Amino acid sequence: MMEEKPEAPVQEEKPKVDVTKLLSIIPSATELKSEKKQLVEKRIRVKYDRTLTRPIAKIPLHVANELGIKTGDNVEIVVAGKKKVQFTAEVVESKDNVIVVYPAELEKQGVADNSIATIRKAR
Repeated sequence: MMEEKPEAPVQEEKPKVDVTKLLSIIPSATELKSEKKQLVEKRIRVKYDRTLTRPIAKIPLHVANELGIKTGDNVEIVVAGKKKVQFTAEVVESKDNVIVVYPAELEKQGVADNSIATIRKAR
């Protein structure tokens, strides 16, 4: 008497999914990198320059390029979402990640030197 082993259930073969079709909808890394979007605003440190005689914000070139700001544009600096001041932009060659501003208006609103603020083009 021989014992018969139960046969494994027969599995139906399902058609394989073509993965390349699924991957075609995901953009490649180079495509994502090439689609640089223009920033609208940026958080950055603000320093006072008491030698300035009018409301100017000296913005480093790399920050100005990211935000699309040119010399002569009006920019808005906002601290804590409440204290807003408008300045005339002056793009300068600098490696620092700091904006240098005329301090009078910000001091009136109680903003300290070396504060972090949001900068954007004025609307």
